[in-house]
Amino acid sequence: MAELKKVSKKARNSAFRNWIYGNLTCFSQEHMQTFGYLAAMLPVVDELYDNDDDKVKALSTYRTFFNTEPQIGTMVVGLTVGLEEARANGEPLDDDTINGIRAGLMGPLAGLGDSIIVGTFIPILLGIALGLSTGGNVLGPLFYVVVWNLAMYFGMKFAFKQGYELGGSAVEALVGPQSAALRSSIVMVGTMVIGSVAATWINITTALEVPFSADSSLVLQDTLDSIFPKLLNFFFVWFCWWLMTKRKMSPTLVMGLLVIVALVGVLVGFFNPGLSY
Repeated sequence: MAELKKVSKKARNSAFRNWIYGNLTCFSQEHMQTFGYLAAMLPVVDELYDNDDDKVKALSTYRTFFNTEPQIGTMVVGLTVGLEEARANGEPLDDDTINGIRAGLMGPLAGLGDSIIVGTFIPILLGIALGLSTGGNVLGPLFYVVVWNLAMYFGMKFAFKQGYELGGSAVEALVGPQSAALRSSIVMVGTMVIGSVAATWINITTALEVPFSADSSLVLQDTLDSIFPKLLNFFFVWFCWWLMTKRKMSPTLVMGLLVIVALVGVLVGFFNPGLSY
């Protein structure tokens, strides 16, 4: 029986360092953290596979789009290290399974991380640092720099370790009879988070009015709100999804198209940008 392959502590530490320092490498609207993820998985794949073709094939799994909150999202990187280790040992884990887990987790963890890290922890640290900075005291910025970096490093280290250990023990659940239900549940949670973000942060309204007489007119936005609040938001998100999945348009091209649609809508009076001069 062949000896089971194991990712060494040195390779795991190297993967963690690549992620913590390079998660925003070559950051763009189209790729986000994809290249940082590739850099993190490089030492792991290099150690697990002996054949160059196998290394290329394994790394190609992580070329897909990835974006999450970097600190909490470190758990996803650790998880896939464990999954890649299991795949190298012959477990039936394909690209779709690994990327399904990544895609399903990055949304919920981004929402959790943004709430805890960006929305709570950082403002608390900044509030303390501003108080210490009264009168130009250098202790304020030093406090923030030291505490933030220490908390970030050790917090991410813990998340990576927990993700790796989960990855090694979760293979049976991922490929066993309950795998379909687990993956569906993760995707469902991610879909709910994306829907909540769209309803909360996207605000599209129309300024179109249909006059009936000199004293009355139909305000289209009021009518839409009474029938289906946020209906234009829904069509906006669905339209972007349709362009990228069905028409195979890149995110950059979709954003350019949206700028054109917005410009035309303002010129014809369908959209009201709310600007005043």
